[in-house]
Amino acid sequence: MSDDDPEVVRGAIDPVLAEEFPGLAVRWVALDGVPGPSTEGGRYRLGQLANRISGPTALELRRQEVPHAYRVFFRHVGIDPDVTRTPVEAAILARLLDGGFRVSDRIGDGCLAALVETGVPVWAMDAELLVGALTLRPAGSGERLGEGSAKRPPDELAAGRLLVADAHGPVAPLFGDVLAERRPAHGTRRILLFTVQVPGVSDLHVREALWTATEAVRDV
Repeated sequence: MSDDDPEVVRGAIDPVLAEEFPGLAVRWVALDGVPGPSTEGGRYRLGQLANRISGPTALELRRQEVPHAYRVFFRHVGIDPDVTRTPVEAAILARLLDGGFRVSDRIGDGCLAALVETGVPVWAMDAELLVGALTLRPAGSGERLGEGSAKRPPDELAAGRLLVADAHGPVAPLFGDVLAERRPAHGTRRILLFTVQVPGVSDLHVREALWTATEAVRDV
């Protein structure tokens, strides 16, 4: 960490969730940055990470502290991690099937590198679209996911489904993709990187994941 690293902010948690899952948190950093293509440094980093992973590595993964914590939390909230894989297990499986990590763009590559190195998932949104603070909460009755379009209306959420949201509404389903209208895009000038910290995952791992992704956003 350096003096230039952005502050790691802790969001809000629904009181019932906070009581049931001590240690659950949404954490984020915001920094100046713009979307852009993959960089040489980012591609090299993902290539090096891919070279470290083999079949035995993948089998050992779920026994490691951080991946195990996410598997446990998935089960506690009713998600079978053997059906819907945790973010890091999904990334490792994709690497084994594809023979490497697929590069996407500077921000996506940074989030992927952070996930593989630490086991902690990181997502990105346009920081200027944040209204208030990020919050972990259940969906309300009749709440919808995203703005939709004339051709495809927004999906109605099952009441109680867990979300990352702000004062405007949902940002992403828990452990799901950020809504298209909230992602960094042409014209974005400030990036917000966030993660969901589950019980059993240390602040150190969370900070390392966010700083790893931050370095990628700054890698111009």
